[in-house]
Amino acid sequence: MSQPRILIVSLGGTITMTRSEAGGITPTLTADKLIDSVPQLAGVATLEAITQFSMPGASLSIRNLAEVAELLNQRLQGDIDGAVVVQGTDTIEDTAFVLDLLVRSPRPVVVTGAMRGPQAAGADGPANILSAVTVAADARLRGMGVVVVLNDEIHSARWAQKSHTALTSAFTSPGTGCMGFVAEGRVELMMTPQRHIAPIQGPLAHDHAVAQVSLGLGEDARMLPTLQGLGYSGAVIEGMGAGHVPAASVGAMVELMHQMPVVLCTRVRGGRVFTQTYGFAGSEMDLIAKGVIPCGHLSASKARLLLSLLLATGTSPDGIRQAFAHTTSA
Repeated sequence: MSQPRILIVSLGGTITMTRSEAGGITPTLTADKLIDSVPQLAGVATLEAITQFSMPGASLSIRNLAEVAELLNQRLQGDIDGAVVVQGTDTIEDTAFVLDLLVRSPRPVVVTGAMRGPQAAGADGPANILSAVTVAADARLRGMGVVVVLNDEIHSARWAQKSHTALTSAFTSPGTGCMGFVAEGRVELMMTPQRHIAPIQGPLAHDHAVAQVSLGLGEDARMLPTLQGLGYSGAVIEGMGAGHVPAASVGAMVELMHQMPVVLCTRVRGGRVFTQTYGFAGSEMDLIAKGVIPCGHLSASKARLLLSLLLATGTSPDGIRQAFAHTTSA
Protein backbone atom coordinates (compact mmCIF):
# COMPACT_ATOMS: atom_id res chain seq x y z
CA MET A 1 0.00 0.00 0.00
CA SER A 2 1.44 3.38 -1.01
CA GLN A 3 2.03 6.10 1.54
CA PRO A 4 -0.13 9.23 1.70
CA ARG A 5 1.37 12.22 -0.10
CA ILE A 6 1.62 15.26 2.18
CA LEU A 7 2.57 18.80 1.19
CA ILE A 8 4.65 20.77 3.71
CA VAL A 9 4.36 24.56 3.31
CA SER A 10 6.68 26.66 5.46
CA LEU A 11 5.88 30.28 6.24
CA GLY A 12 8.68 30.83 8.78
CA GLY A 13 8.32 31.29 12.53
CA THR A 14 10.24 30.11 15.60
CA ILE A 15 10.39 26.57 14.26
CA THR A 16 12.63 27.86 11.43
CA MET A 17 14.71 30.30 13.48
CA THR A 18 18.40 30.09 14.31
CA ARG A 19 20.61 32.52 16.19
CA SER A 20 21.96 35.42 14.16
CA GLU A 21 25.22 37.30 14.60
CA ALA A 22 23.24 40.42 15.48
CA GLY A 23 21.64 38.62 18.41
CA GLY A 24 18.31 36.88 18.82
CA ILE A 25 16.86 34.24 16.54
CA THR A 26 15.51 34.88 13.04
CA PRO A 27 13.86 32.72 10.33
CA THR A 28 16.51 30.87 8.31
CA LEU A 29 15.53 27.21 7.82
CA THR A 30 13.65 26.10 4.69
CA ALA A 31 10.87 23.53 4.51
CA ASP A 32 13.37 20.97 3.20
CA LYS A 33 15.61 21.53 6.22
CA LEU A 34 12.66 21.05 8.56
CA ILE A 35 11.86 17.71 6.94
CA ASP A 36 15.49 16.62 7.14
CA SER A 37 15.43 17.23 10.90
CA VAL A 38 12.73 14.56 11.39
CA PRO A 39 13.88 11.25 9.83
CA GLN A 40 10.84 9.44 11.25
CA LEU A 41 8.67 11.23 8.67
CA ALA A 42 9.85 8.76 6.04
CA GLY A 43 7.77 6.07 7.71
CA VAL A 44 4.59 8.19 7.77
CA ALA A 45 4.18 9.83 4.36
CA THR A 46 5.77 10.80 1.09
CA LEU A 47 6.55 14.49 1.43
CA GLU A 48 6.84 17.49 -0.83
CA ALA A 49 8.24 20.72 0.61
CA ILE A 50 7.59 24.34 -0.34
CA THR A 51 9.02 27.41 1.39
CA GLN A 52 6.30 29.96 0.69
CA PHE A 53 7.55 32.68 3.05
CA SER A 54 10.24 33.12 5.67
CA MET A 55 8.92 35.55 8.24
CA PRO A 56 7.77 35.69 11.86
CA GLY A 57 4.13 34.85 12.44
CA ALA A 58 3.35 38.38 13.64
CA SER A 59 4.26 39.78 10.21
CA LEU A 60 1.92 37.60 8.14
CA SER A 61 -1.02 39.33 6.44
CA ILE A 62 -4.43 38.24 5.20
CA ARG A 63 -3.07 38.62 1.66
CA ASN A 64 -0.22 36.23 2.52
CA LEU A 65 -2.71 33.70 3.85
CA ALA A 66 -4.92 34.09 0.78
CA GLU A 67 -1.87 33.08 -1.31
CA VAL A 68 -1.36 30.02 0.87
CA ALA A 69 -5.05 29.12 0.55
CA GLU A 70 -4.87 29.40 -3.23
CA LEU A 71 -1.80 27.14 -3.28
CA LEU A 72 -3.63 24.57 -1.16
CA ASN A 73 -6.78 24.79 -3.27
CA GLN A 74 -4.70 23.99 -6.35
CA ARG A 75 -2.53 21.23 -4.91
CA LEU A 76 -5.26 19.45 -2.94
CA GLN A 77 -7.15 18.80 -6.17
CA GLY A 78 -4.36 16.55 -7.44
CA ASP A 79 -2.33 13.74 -5.92
CA ILE A 80 -1.71 15.46 -2.56
CA ASP A 81 -3.68 13.77 0.25
CA GLY A 82 -3.17 16.44 2.90
CA ALA A 83 -1.10 19.47 3.83
CA VAL A 84 0.86 20.80 6.78
CA VAL A 85 1.44 24.54 7.11
CA VAL A 86 4.39 25.43 9.34
CA GLN A 87 4.63 28.92 10.83
CA GLY A 88 5.16 31.08 13.91
CA THR A 89 2.91 30.36 16.87
CA ASP A 90 2.04 34.05 17.39
CA THR A 91 -0.64 33.79 14.71
CA ILE A 92 -1.24 30.06 14.28
CA GLU A 93 -4.84 30.42 15.48
CA ASP A 94 -5.38 33.23 12.96
CA THR A 95 -3.86 31.33 10.05
CA ALA A 96 -5.83 28.19 10.85
CA PHE A 97 -9.08 30.17 11.01
CA VAL A 98 -8.44 32.04 7.73
CA LEU A 99 -7.47 28.84 5.91
CA ASP A 100 -10.57 27.15 7.30
CA LEU A 101 -12.61 29.88 5.60
CA LEU A 102 -10.69 29.91 2.30
CA VAL A 103 -9.61 26.32 1.60
CA ARG A 104 -12.34 24.47 -0.29
CA SER A 105 -10.89 20.95 -0.32
CA PRO A 106 -12.13 18.42 2.27
CA ARG A 107 -8.62 16.94 2.50
CA PRO A 108 -6.84 17.47 5.83
CA VAL A 109 -4.97 20.72 6.42
CA VAL A 110 -2.89 21.03 9.59
CA VAL A 111 -1.15 24.12 10.97
CA THR A 112 1.79 23.66 13.33
CA GLY A 113 4.87 25.42 14.66
CA ALA A 114 7.11 25.43 17.70
CA MET A 115 7.41 27.27 20.99
CA ARG A 116 11.18 26.74 21.10
CA GLY A 117 13.71 27.33 18.35
CA PRO A 118 15.62 24.38 16.87
CA GLN A 119 18.77 25.27 18.83
CA ALA A 120 16.99 25.49 22.20
CA ALA A 121 17.12 22.72 24.79
CA GLY A 122 13.99 20.61 24.42
CA ALA A 123 13.11 22.01 21.00
CA ASP A 124 9.55 20.93 20.21
CA GLY A 125 9.57 21.56 16.46
CA PRO A 126 10.50 18.05 15.25
CA ALA A 127 7.87 16.36 17.43
CA ASN A 128 5.22 18.85 16.32
CA ILE A 129 6.02 18.31 12.63
CA LEU A 130 5.87 14.53 13.07
CA SER A 131 2.49 14.72 14.81
CA ALA A 132 1.16 17.22 12.26
CA VAL A 133 2.10 14.98 9.32
CA THR A 134 0.59 11.99 11.12
CA VAL A 135 -2.69 13.89 11.46
CA ALA A 136 -2.62 15.19 7.87
CA ALA A 137 -2.07 11.63 6.61
CA ASP A 138 -5.13 10.30 8.46
CA ALA A 139 -8.14 10.07 6.12
CA ARG A 140 -10.53 10.39 9.07
CA LEU A 141 -9.69 14.11 9.19
CA ARG A 142 -11.33 14.65 5.79
CA GLY A 143 -14.13 17.17 5.99
CA MET A 144 -13.28 18.29 9.53
CA GLY A 145 -11.78 21.59 8.47
CA VAL A 146 -8.37 22.98 9.28
CA VAL A 147 -6.82 21.87 12.56
CA VAL A 148 -3.93 23.01 14.76
CA VAL A 149 -1.50 20.37 16.05
CA LEU A 150 1.07 21.12 18.75
CA ASN A 151 2.22 19.21 21.82
CA ASP A 152 0.53 16.09 20.34
CA GLU A 153 -2.89 17.75 20.72
CA ILE A 154 -5.35 18.39 17.88
CA HIS A 155 -7.44 21.57 18.01
CA SER A 156 -10.19 22.77 15.69
CA ALA A 157 -9.32 26.03 13.91
CA ARG A 158 -12.43 27.66 15.29
CA TRP A 159 -11.52 27.10 18.94
CA ALA A 160 -7.70 27.02 18.96
CA GLN A 161 -6.05 29.74 21.00
CA LYS A 162 -2.52 30.46 22.16
CA SER A 163 -2.92 30.65 25.93
CA HIS A 164 0.68 30.95 27.14
CA THR A 165 3.74 32.83 25.90
CA ALA A 166 6.31 30.16 26.76
CA LEU A 167 5.01 26.66 27.50
CA THR A 168 5.09 23.94 24.85
CA SER A 169 1.49 23.24 25.92
CA ALA A 170 0.57 26.81 24.96
CA PHE A 171 -2.40 25.94 22.74
CA THR A 172 -5.84 25.29 24.17
CA SER A 173 -9.46 25.26 23.02
CA PRO A 174 -11.41 27.19 25.68
CA GLY A 175 -14.89 25.83 26.21
CA THR A 176 -14.42 22.60 24.26
CA GLY A 177 -10.98 21.13 24.88
CA CYS A 178 -8.88 19.53 22.16
CA MET A 179 -10.62 17.30 19.62
CA GLY A 180 -7.99 14.59 19.84
CA PHE A 181 -4.32 13.76 20.20
CA VAL A 182 -1.47 11.71 18.79
CA ALA A 183 -0.13 8.79 20.85
CA GLU A 184 2.11 5.90 19.84
CA GLY A 185 2.16 7.26 16.32
CA ARG A 186 -1.63 7.06 15.94
CA VAL A 187 -4.36 9.66 15.82
CA GLU A 188 -6.95 9.40 18.60
CA LEU A 189 -10.09 11.45 17.86
CA MET A 190 -12.30 12.32 20.83
CA MET A 191 -14.84 14.52 19.04
CA THR A 192 -15.84 15.71 15.57
CA PRO A 193 -16.01 19.49 15.13
CA GLN A 194 -18.99 21.04 13.39
CA ARG A 195 -18.30 23.60 10.65
CA HIS A 196 -20.99 26.26 11.02
CA ILE A 197 -19.39 28.95 8.85
CA ALA A 198 -19.43 28.19 5.14
CA PRO A 199 -16.17 28.73 3.23
CA ILE A 200 -15.77 32.25 1.86
CA GLN A 201 -16.66 32.31 -1.82
CA GLY A 202 -15.13 34.49 -4.51
CA PRO A 203 -11.81 36.33 -4.87
CA LEU A 204 -10.60 38.88 -2.34
CA ALA A 205 -11.25 41.87 -4.56
CA HIS A 206 -10.12 44.60 -2.16
CA ASP A 207 -8.26 44.98 1.11
CA HIS A 208 -10.63 46.18 3.81
CA ALA A 209 -9.12 47.32 7.09
CA VAL A 210 -11.13 46.28 10.14
CA ALA A 211 -10.33 47.89 13.49
CA GLN A 212 -10.24 45.79 16.65
CA VAL A 213 -10.94 47.91 19.73
CA SER A 214 -11.16 46.74 23.33
CA LEU A 215 -13.38 48.80 25.65
CA GLY A 216 -12.67 48.52 29.36
CA LEU A 217 -13.83 49.99 32.63
CA GLY A 218 -14.84 53.65 32.39
CA GLU A 219 -14.09 54.19 28.69
CA ASP A 220 -16.20 56.49 26.52
CA ALA A 221 -14.94 55.20 23.13
CA ARG A 222 -14.31 58.70 21.83
CA MET A 223 -11.91 57.27 19.21
CA LEU A 224 -14.58 55.22 17.41
CA PRO A 225 -16.09 57.95 15.19
CA THR A 226 -12.59 58.66 13.80
CA LEU A 227 -12.12 55.16 12.38
CA GLN A 228 -13.77 55.80 9.03
CA GLY A 229 -11.54 58.80 8.43
CA LEU A 230 -8.54 56.58 9.10
CA GLY A 231 -9.59 54.23 6.30
CA TYR A 232 -11.37 51.49 8.23
CA SER A 233 -14.32 49.69 6.63
CA GLY A 234 -15.50 47.76 9.68
CA ALA A 235 -14.93 47.44 13.40
CA VAL A 236 -14.87 44.73 16.05
CA ILE A 237 -15.55 45.92 19.58
CA GLU A 238 -14.32 43.72 22.40
CA GLY A 239 -16.57 44.35 25.38
CA MET A 240 -16.83 42.84 28.84
CA GLY A 241 -18.79 39.97 30.31
CA ALA A 242 -21.48 38.62 28.01
CA GLY A 243 -21.00 41.48 25.55
CA HIS A 244 -21.27 44.74 27.48
CA VAL A 245 -19.66 48.17 27.15
CA PRO A 246 -19.73 51.26 29.40
CA ALA A 247 -22.92 53.29 29.00
CA ALA A 248 -20.75 56.31 28.20
CA SER A 249 -19.48 54.59 25.04
CA VAL A 250 -22.87 53.78 23.50
CA GLY A 251 -23.22 57.11 21.67
CA ALA A 252 -19.87 56.69 19.93
CA MET A 253 -20.74 53.11 18.99
CA VAL A 254 -24.06 54.18 17.47
CA GLU A 255 -22.29 56.88 15.44
CA LEU A 256 -19.84 54.24 14.20
CA MET A 257 -22.68 51.85 13.26
CA HIS A 258 -24.01 54.51 10.91
CA GLN A 259 -20.67 54.38 9.07
CA MET A 260 -19.72 50.69 8.92
CA PRO A 261 -20.59 47.19 10.19
CA VAL A 262 -19.74 46.84 13.89
CA VAL A 263 -19.31 43.43 15.51
CA LEU A 264 -19.57 42.91 19.27
CA CYS A 265 -17.32 40.38 21.05
CA THR A 266 -16.26 39.74 24.62
CA ARG A 267 -12.85 39.71 26.27
CA VAL A 268 -13.93 36.60 28.18
CA ARG A 269 -12.29 33.55 26.61
CA GLY A 270 -15.05 31.07 27.39
CA GLY A 271 -18.72 31.32 26.35
CA ARG A 272 -20.49 33.45 23.74
CA VAL A 273 -21.90 36.94 23.48
CA PHE A 274 -25.45 36.95 24.86
CA THR A 275 -28.37 38.26 22.81
CA GLN A 276 -31.43 38.44 25.06
CA THR A 277 -30.61 38.67 28.77
CA TYR A 278 -29.36 42.10 29.83
CA GLY A 279 -31.26 45.29 29.02
CA PHE A 280 -29.28 48.15 30.59
CA ALA A 281 -27.55 50.88 28.57
CA GLY A 282 -24.47 49.31 27.01
CA SER A 283 -25.80 45.77 27.36
CA GLU A 284 -25.96 43.25 24.55
CA MET A 285 -29.72 43.77 24.04
CA ASP A 286 -29.29 47.55 23.95
CA LEU A 287 -26.46 47.36 21.41
CA ILE A 288 -28.13 44.73 19.21
CA ALA A 289 -31.30 46.86 19.07
CA LYS A 290 -29.15 49.75 17.87
CA GLY A 291 -27.56 47.67 15.08
CA VAL A 292 -24.48 45.91 16.43
CA ILE A 293 -23.71 42.39 15.14
CA PRO A 294 -23.08 39.81 17.92
CA CYS A 295 -20.11 37.55 17.19
CA GLY A 296 -21.35 34.38 18.89
CA HIS A 297 -18.46 32.28 20.20
CA LEU A 298 -15.70 33.91 18.14
CA SER A 299 -12.84 35.77 19.77
CA ALA A 300 -12.37 39.38 18.72
CA SER A 301 -9.29 38.49 16.66
CA LYS A 302 -11.15 35.80 14.70
CA ALA A 303 -14.21 38.02 14.31
CA ARG A 304 -11.96 40.68 12.77
CA LEU A 305 -10.59 38.16 10.28
CA LEU A 306 -14.06 36.94 9.33
CA LEU A 307 -15.37 40.48 8.85
CA SER A 308 -12.28 41.41 6.81
CA LEU A 309 -12.81 38.46 4.45
CA LEU A 310 -16.54 39.11 4.13
CA LEU A 311 -15.91 42.75 3.21
CA ALA A 312 -13.11 41.79 0.82
CA THR A 313 -15.47 39.51 -1.11
CA GLY A 314 -18.20 42.13 -1.34
CA THR A 315 -20.63 40.40 1.02
CA SER A 316 -23.84 42.34 1.59
CA PRO A 317 -24.80 43.68 5.05
CA ASP A 318 -27.42 40.92 5.36
CA GLY A 319 -24.83 38.33 4.33
CA ILE A 320 -22.45 39.60 7.00
CA ARG A 321 -25.15 39.27 9.66
CA GLN A 322 -25.99 35.76 8.50
CA ALA A 323 -22.34 34.69 8.60
CA PHE A 324 -21.97 35.85 12.19
CA ALA A 325 -25.33 34.34 13.15
CA HIS A 326 -23.86 30.92 12.30
CA THR A 327 -21.09 31.44 14.87
CA THR A 328 -23.60 31.37 17.74
CA SER A 329 -23.91 27.58 17.49
CA ALA A 330 -21.20 25.56 19.21
